Amino acid sequence: MTEFEGIAPAIAEALAKRGYNELTPVQKAMRDPDLAGKDALVSAQTGSGKTVAFGLALAPTLLGDQRRFSAAGAPLALVIAPTRELALQVKRELEWLYEQTGATIASCVGGMDMRTEKRTLERGAHIVVGTPGRLCDHIRRNSLDISSLRAVVLDEADEMLDLGFREDLEFILEESPDERRTLMFSATVPRSIATLAKNYQRDAVRISTASEQKQHVDIEYRALTVASNDRENAIINVLRYYEAKNAIVFCSTRAAVNHLTARFNNRGFSVVALSGELSQNERTHALQAMRDGRARVCIATDVAARGIDLPGLELVIHADLPTNPDTLLHRSGRTGRAGQKGVSALIVPINARRKAERLLENARITANWARPPSADEVSRRDDERLLADTSFAEPIREDEEAIVRALIELHGAEQMAAAFVRQFRSGRSAPEDLIEVAVGDNRAKPRRDERAAPREDFDAPRADFSDGSWFSLSVGRKQNAEPRWLIPMLCRHGKLTKRDIGAIRMQPEETFVEMTSEGAERFLSAIGKEAMLEKGIRVKTLAGAPDLSQQRQEKPSFSKDKPSFSKEKSGFAKKRPYSDDAARSDERGDFKPKRKFDKKPGYSAGPAHTEDRPPEKRDDKPWTKKKAKPNAGKDGGFKPKPKGSNAKNRQS
Repeated sequence: MTEFEGIAPAIAEALAKRGYNELTPVQKAMRDPDLAGKDALVSAQTGSGKTVAFGLALAPTLLGDQRRFSAAGAPLALVIAPTRELALQVKRELEWLYEQTGATIASCVGGMDMRTEKRTLERGAHIVVGTPGRLCDHIRRNSLDISSLRAVVLDEADEMLDLGFREDLEFILEESPDERRTLMFSATVPRSIATLAKNYQRDAVRISTASEQKQHVDIEYRALTVASNDRENAIINVLRYYEAKNAIVFCSTRAAVNHLTARFNNRGFSVVALSGELSQNERTHALQAMRDGRARVCIATDVAARGIDLPGLELVIHADLPTNPDTLLHRSGRTGRAGQKGVSALIVPINARRKAERLLENARITANWARPPSADEVSRRDDERLLADTSFAEPIREDEEAIVRALIELHGAEQMAAAFVRQFRSGRSAPEDLIEVAVGDNRAKPRRDERAAPREDFDAPRADFSDGSWFSLSVGRKQNAEPRWLIPMLCRHGKLTKRDIGAIRMQPEETFVEMTSEGAERFLSAIGKEAMLEKGIRVKTLAGAPDLSQQRQEKPSFSKDKPSFSKEKSGFAKKRPYSDDAARSDERGDFKPKRKFDKKPGYSAGPAHTEDRPPEKRDDKPWTKKKAKPNAGKDGGFKPKPKGSNAKNRQS
């Protein structure tokens, strides 16, 4: 019990009952005698036991020398958390920690019935845990009296500021007594947190645990490089390979959560969703399903899963890369808690490799770069788990002897073993066959000699289509079919690569696609018996290469598509070769202007071309005027125009 010396006896009993043998660094730091009664700004890793840490720090302030609390009235402590799930989780932690003290703990969170919370507060509470918005509502409606507060705790303070709760936090802190004790807990301490601490804390003690400065040793980080269209298949293989008791998959949007939830349900995974669009009741049931084992995979957004503690969570998968290092640390901190080991796997598309490297570097995390588990690796892992099953070491019970003997006599040992293997595999989703991609090491850039490829590699044929197959897709030019979206769709649904796809012949109502023999087998196996792709596109196997001659003959000619222009209708003669000068001159003689132009004063209105004018009226120049200008000289030149003269004066 030396580990619990200096802790209130009732709190020490609760820790021992819970099975605590050793405190975490942040919990030890909060029982420092020099910290008694002082404000504190604490930064520690997610999952380091911060809830128990501020519970230990609050006990002397709230209990004093007493062992138990007196009758409940106005709350003595207020704990503020960013999300509903985290607030309810903090309440559960404080309930077992203060169980022996007789403390009454109430919650005020959004999504719950406010009238029920009001009645609970009227009956009295020693500690109130809530979210900023709901606490402000109760304070403004005078249903929450904070005039007797001795301490205020801000849990995950950085997240509350990121979610836009600054005004609510400032309102609560300004309404609470000035002599209160303020404890701020945050995984990181950006400038905004430091400013908030400076404005609302008095000579706060800065506590930074040693574990904050180094990578979480209980979490194994793995960066798995995948093809861009293989991301979901890679997640399935990772889930199958580890077979974790509990796993959480993080997505960046609610739409992605809904999509993955639907697909994993179809693949036989026991999965629940957790996003902001769900009601509080739905989110509570989802978390409870994870805690009691009815679900093993939780697909969530960052905000919904902030601060959630799922017991036995062994695997965190980042389906979408985090936007910043803090988000990466908070996501990964859901596993590796309380001394348990965990895995944090980042799914890295090949076109996001540089982004992932910068993210890990800024988070000061060293990850192992590798490919996702292949289908063969998942199958071998299943066999290893089957052979290591502890049920084989258990002796046969008396009530089992008769049926075991009867089964062996009826089917034999080998058939019995085969049936057991089939039953073992039937309850698990089949692994996916992934596209192989280069992994490389964790350097910033590859060397030039590694990037450059010999010229002959670019000129080499892409694949052998001599024994290939042709397929017909029920989409063509009239449906705006284009190779730029057809090829990725075929690769995604048919487990193909670009090397497996050869010629593409697009017709008005269908498209013919050539594939290698190996690619065709994978394609047929992937699309199944329905032979249907997305958007209702049907696939039909052809006996050989398509006959495009019929399509060419039926193609409308230019004269049918566009109206022709004849000499009678348009006034233009047929175009002749320019070498046929005689023919051209004869036909050009039939040219007549469509309309007559009005004569301008002083100018002739002769034909447009000199060769069309009568011989007796031709001059050396095609365009001449009837009269010479008055100011023309004897030599035919022109004299300078008099100042102030104009065209009318010259023609008069």
